[in-house]
Order: sequence, then structure tokens, then C-alpha cells
Amino acid sequence: MSTKISNRLLDIVNALPIKEGIRVLEIGCGPGVMAREISRQLGNGYILAIDRSAKAIQQAITASHKEIETGKLSFRQVAVEEFELEPEEELYDIAIAVRVGALDGRHPKLETQSLLNIANSLTKKGKLFIDGGNPLKEIQLDEYRKNASH
Repeated sequence: MSTKISNRLLDIVNALPIKEGIRVLEIGCGPGVMAREISRQLGNGYILAIDRSAKAIQQAITASHKEIETGKLSFRQVAVEEFELEPEEELYDIAIAVRVGALDGRHPKLETQSLLNIANSLTKKGKLFIDGGNPLKEIQLDEYRKNASH
């Protein structure tokens, strides 16, 4: 399995406002190519990459041992519409979702629940980015934050 990142994904990673020490949530990480690249740019930050597919998460873990050992990257198998922070898990500064079906407008109920879950997992100033801009677009979460549980 190739671990080389595509130019499209690299453009997305490079467009993210990654700063030293931030916490990133990647939604729909697939085999973890983008998560590994982000983990290399985080300094002492942290990325949690989630995907609904057990196979994708297994591939991601298998290909990411080096990055996981640094403590800067972990994977969790969970669908975004079911995602919740673990007890004691800190909020994230940014979330990134590339080609995520629950956020592409085709499943409004799933999308609402997913955006609520994302809003609940981000800091007050936390931002959600998805593909489809140039190369990213930010999704405003204010209406979901009002309903957030924190």
C-alpha cells in the first residue's frame, strides 16, 4: 500500500491552519495518509483520525506505527454521526473532513447530527474544514454550537 500523499491531499493539509501544539480531528480518514502527514506537521500537537470502516482503520493503524508511537496520532473506528469525545478527552482546535458522505448534503439528518457532534468536540474557536473549496472551505458551526452540550 502506497504511503505517498497525493498532491490534492497535500494541498488540503498545507491549507489547514496548523500551528504548534494544536489538536486536530480528521473525519473519514480512510487508510490514514492525510492523518500521517498532519501528524508530522503538528510539533507537539495531536491528531485523532476517525472512520466508520473497520478495514480502513486497520489499514491506517498498520501503515502508521511510527506516527502512533510518537503519541501524536491515534485512530478510532466510529461514524461521525455517532462520534463523541471520550471522558477526559480534550476539545479539538480544528476538524477536517474530505469526501465525507455525512457532510456532503445528501443525508440531511445525518449531516445535522454529525455537525452537532463536531461542534461538541471543538473548542469555542474551533473550525471545521471540508474539501470543495480552493482547496478547502470552512463550515460555520455557530448554529450547532448553540445546541452544543458544553
